[in-house]
Amino acid sequence: MYSREELKQLKVEFWEGFAAYCEVQPYLHGRKKMWRLYDTKVKGVELKFDANRQGAYVILEVNHSKEESRLEMFEKLTWYKESLEKGMEELIWDICFVRESGEQVARVYTAHEGIDIHRRTHWGDFYRFMATQMYQLEKNFLAIADYLRD
Repeated sequence: MYSREELKQLKVEFWEGFAAYCEVQPYLHGRKKMWRLYDTKVKGVELKFDANRQGAYVILEVNHSKEESRLEMFEKLTWYKESLEKGMEELIWDICFVRESGEQVARVYTAHEGIDIHRRTHWGDFYRFMATQMYQLEKNFLAIADYLRD
């Protein structure tokens, strides 16, 4: 088991390693910003990574505080389902995902489960999956983003 401080250091090393991995990927060269993430320019929509003991996740999250707005945006995304799924591994559409904090959000995500962030030998699998899948999800999202803006 890791102490709290050791876990913190492990996560820092993991994300630093991921950044270094991304810097040398040819398909990511020439980008002003490595990942768009919170800067989607669509209100209440963010792109996210998650890496934990269960696996790696690449996420498009709709987190409007108003349920009505959240559901409306999720519905808009379903209109463009084919475009979002182009070139992706299987996307999971979850209209009511509950975060650990108890907050409800809507998510469209892909997962590579069965790998553990605590095992450094799995990090290469995390990095490959997260970089390729976020690259494709971001590209697909940007192709439809103008249609999603209010």
